[in-house]
Amino acid sequence: MDEVGRAHPHQQQLLDRAQEFFAEVEDLTPGKNLETRLNRDFGPGTPFYDTFAAIVRQAINRNENWLATDEIDGPKYRRSIISAPCERSRYFSITAVYMESDDPYRGQYHLHPYGEINCVVPLSPSAEIMGMSGWQGAGWTSPGPGTHHYPEVRGGALVALFFLPAGRISYKHAKPGDPQPVVV
Repeated sequence: MDEVGRAHPHQQQLLDRAQEFFAEVEDLTPGKNLETRLNRDFGPGTPFYDTFAAIVRQAINRNENWLATDEIDGPKYRRSIISAPCERSRYFSITAVYMESDDPYRGQYHLHPYGEINCVVPLSPSAEIMGMSGWQGAGWTSPGPGTHHYPEVRGGALVALFFLPAGRISYKHAKPGDPQPVVV
């Protein structure tokens, strides 16, 4: 947001496109079935994914200063909240996370009380994120409710747009080694 509370034009473009996307997925529960559907129906080469990816790449390449700006562990691990949950976003929040490392790198361990939907946009051709189903590049991951993990990257830089139902994420209650829910 600028000094008078307006979103950058490309941030607004992402928010508008996300609103259309949420209308498509609002009644679906994050998890393996949704991940499969998202990669099939909304993956690379589709209008939603390609628009999200183009906006993300443009924001990073032009240093637009609204996407993944807050350093968590130096400049190679940053995030920013693009939108809090609200009626317009069908009560999803949007957080952008930038991670960059050639070797596997772990971010902050966290828990998804209601699950999450992640749009993964590689900025380096070989960049991958560790999803609940293993390493993957461009596309979608969708950890189910109650799942927990370290976000991990390898092979370069990427941005993940985390769409969180009700904005729910927990860094306090996540414990490595706890069992995952039966259905993920």
